[in-house]
Amino acid sequence: MTTWQALVPLIGVLLIIFGAGVWASRSVQSSSSFMQDYFLGGRSLGGFVLAMTMTATYGSASSFIGGPGTAYTEGLGWVLLAMTQVSTGYFVLMVLGKKFAIVTRKYNALTMVDFLKERYKSKWVVLFSAVSIIIFLFSAMAAQWIGGARLIESLVGIPYTTALFIFALFVLIYVTIGGFRAVALTDAIQGAIMFVGTLILLIATIVAGGGLSNLMEGLRAENPNLITPFGAEGTLTPQFVSSFWLLVGVGVVALPQITVRAMSYKNSRSMHRAIIIGTIVVGIIMLNMHLIGVLARPILPGIEVGDKVMPLIALEVLPNWLAGMVLAAPMAAIMSTVDSLLLLVSSSLVKDIYLNYVEPKAPPKRVKGLSIGVTAVLGVIVFLMALNPPDLIIWLNLFAFGGLQAAFMWPIVLGLYWKKGNKYGALTSMITGVGLYILSDTFFPKPFGLHSVVLPVVAALLAYVIVSLATQNRSGAMIEEATYH
Repeated sequence: MTTWQALVPLIGVLLIIFGAGVWASRSVQSSSSFMQDYFLGGRSLGGFVLAMTMTATYGSASSFIGGPGTAYTEGLGWVLLAMTQVSTGYFVLMVLGKKFAIVTRKYNALTMVDFLKERYKSKWVVLFSAVSIIIFLFSAMAAQWIGGARLIESLVGIPYTTALFIFALFVLIYVTIGGFRAVALTDAIQGAIMFVGTLILLIATIVAGGGLSNLMEGLRAENPNLITPFGAEGTLTPQFVSSFWLLVGVGVVALPQITVRAMSYKNSRSMHRAIIIGTIVVGIIMLNMHLIGVLARPILPGIEVGDKVMPLIALEVLPNWLAGMVLAAPMAAIMSTVDSLLLLVSSSLVKDIYLNYVEPKAPPKRVKGLSIGVTAVLGVIVFLMALNPPDLIIWLNLFAFGGLQAAFMWPIVLGLYWKKGNKYGALTSMITGVGLYILSDTFFPKPFGLHSVVLPVVAALLAYVIVSLATQNRSGAMIEEATYH
């Protein structure tokens, strides 16, 4: 059990974040456009806030708790693999960026599924999209809640279930009342905390280990494979590591929690600034966090639950008061991802299913109450899912990433840039991608040495193109020509 010296700074940071969420909720409660403000922040994000909300949302429990835990197990090879994430913000905003913002404003789209609905004019595309988001994001949300509880458990020394309850209660209150504007504002705070916190912890870890050369010698003495690109057991083959460029690099363009940020910025200048800031911040944070995980091994050998590496090394190498402040970084990352995913699943149920197909003319007061209520209920369900956690949450998160990419990459990207794409191609692509991904992940987790997402994404591309071309004469209304200019 740690001392109150570590706990008080952490609580202080969380109270600041909570206060920002409550403050942001005031504008939502008085807004004349509740749906746009609650789910999209009024499309008013500046460059710094956009960069930080993308970074904080993407830098989740997988990166800050599961990532260092896996790096602790696998060695420097996992650091190399993790650095494929540097391209994330750059690629997303360059591919979607201006065109996606223009088209979604034209459609008055508040969610990624709104865009798919207007682009393909298909009820089945919308329903399959919403169901895919709900299924895969539940897995991702469970990973975040487990990460938050693990951190509190390690820091305070209380049982996992109690820690999970504390984390769930805190997050649910401020996300439910604040919506996207609260998420974006708190993400800016959290992103800054993550950046500074990881830098301090990396330096302290190197100092505590007697310098980099001494730490590397300790790793070599334990297992020479820990300082190679191939992992402790030699399982990180070039094919497998290369395939992560798709899973956690360019494929992030298909993640709903990231694409919604490409709808929400204020102007082109904000987008360009976010590309630069986001790429630098993501690169530094990911390198720092995963190096910390590897370098913790000689200092704290024998940690059995990888998800506890991050809080335990912080408490080992830093004064308690500083450890509490630094541990606000992974807590910030987890909270920012949790709130974003909660809002996405909530918007899929309320906006994409209820308002589209159950009660399109529902009064604003009912929509507002339903949005807040659904968000709260979803949080309770995820809490129940997280009661029995796996040892490494990173695999839950990566499973969710792969499923969403297999479903949405081509309907989004080709939907923007290829006017011959139609609803038949989109639906076939989504069914093919998700179906093959689940089969591959279950029965053939590393086909040809690649991650299980690669072949489903390739098959989904072929399905989209072939079926769209074969059904040109049957296709309904095409997206307006102006979209492609």
